[in-house]
Amino acid sequence: MPRRTKIVATLGPATDAPEVMDGLIGAGLDLARLNLSHDTHARHRERVERLRARAAAADTEVAVLFDLQGPKIRIGRFAAGPVLLERGAAFAIDADCPLDRGDASRVGTTYPALVEDVRPGDTLLLDDGAIELWVEAVEGGRMACRVVIGGRLSDNKGINRKGGGLSAPALTEKDLADIRFAAELGADYLAVSFVRSAEDVRQARAHFQAAGGRGGVVAKIERAEALDGIDAIINAADAIMVARGDLGVEIGDAELPAVQKHLISRARELNSVVITATQMMQSMIESPIPTRAEVFDVANAVLDGTDAVMLSAESSIGQNPVKVVEALDRICREAEKSVTRSGHRLDSVFGRVDEAIAMAAMYTANHLGVKAIAALTETGSTVKWMSRISSGIPIHAMTRFDSTRRKVCLFRGVYPVAFDVASTDIHEVNRAVIEELLRRGTVCDGDLVIITKGDRSGVEGQTNIMKIMRVGEHRTASED
Repeated sequence: MPRRTKIVATLGPATDAPEVMDGLIGAGLDLARLNLSHDTHARHRERVERLRARAAAADTEVAVLFDLQGPKIRIGRFAAGPVLLERGAAFAIDADCPLDRGDASRVGTTYPALVEDVRPGDTLLLDDGAIELWVEAVEGGRMACRVVIGGRLSDNKGINRKGGGLSAPALTEKDLADIRFAAELGADYLAVSFVRSAEDVRQARAHFQAAGGRGGVVAKIERAEALDGIDAIINAADAIMVARGDLGVEIGDAELPAVQKHLISRARELNSVVITATQMMQSMIESPIPTRAEVFDVANAVLDGTDAVMLSAESSIGQNPVKVVEALDRICREAEKSVTRSGHRLDSVFGRVDEAIAMAAMYTANHLGVKAIAALTETGSTVKWMSRISSGIPIHAMTRFDSTRRKVCLFRGVYPVAFDVASTDIHEVNRAVIEELLRRGTVCDGDLVIITKGDRSGVEGQTNIMKIMRVGEHRTASED
């Protein structure tokens, strides 16, 4: 049985060697992430071109996700290297301090407007919460703080306000340039960082489409205020990412597990797609095996219904990028053995014919012992609806469009198949579909297969037929 949960891995220096790229693809990579916070456009272009060439050579589909940096609010740099902040010591974040002149008493910030969002009594968290500062006073551009949790502090670390509420816009000038670059390279997905509202998603999509982009938009949930309007954000985006680093800093680690479960559940309820990310296999940056806690973390996300799990530094700069993908593959497969059928949307009223066909197909498949589903699709909408239903039955998205095949790489339990309808005869099409599944080893004689398609081939949104066929009998079938 193929793995249903998809694997996203970040490309970086550790993945540049051709044998490593081939290893990642062979281990089951579904989507490659390009982190636009690092490296040049030229380097990212090289990686995308190499990935697509090696995926084509392996006769498989790997989608590409471009991840925008967003308005990451950071401290400046220290003139004499990292400083050690002692608990109880005074320390200031000072917008008037030159960005390269920080010392043990103060440091500058890349976001001078931070001072407008901060009030005495606030808690500022640096370096993903490793350093905690209590704001005592705000005077001019200076935020005078007292160290609550100290430690070693080095250059360019991120700043969060506990509880959220920072006013930085979701898209910076760098992001706008990166959006144009992503569109130029045919990004399958564009991830928008630090989304606050559905309007941030809509603005990113508008810029992406204006630049010629045709991929989906992923809203990264990492700000506390995004949780207040989560349904609107989910509906505005094609997918969400549970970005647990900054989100955990803003809402607190103790609240994060319940919020993650809610986000996964809510995304699926609203027929959207969800990626779980950040430190899933962090120890494997150096270790060849994961910790037991990491195994449980990944498995729980799978059991909760996440569409994908994502690697960041583990693959981009880690010592074992192929091994970490292999480990994720093993964990996902084992966890999926415990996933049960769902009653999702049993009481729903459907607004579209193709949506109703998708739901009917899944209900039938789950109650009839069907071995595979083959969906002839133009845009991938039908298979996305299908993939919201928990099932161990593989869903094959059969399409002539490269972009649609890469798009469905993110959908749980959906597998892209290059398939062009060469005949207008519906019986010939059905036979060709079954023969393709037989060629792939997905089914054998006697198995039941569901085929969904439209009676107007080549027209998107026209899926209106569900056909149940028995493999073997398809060779002589003449009635629809």
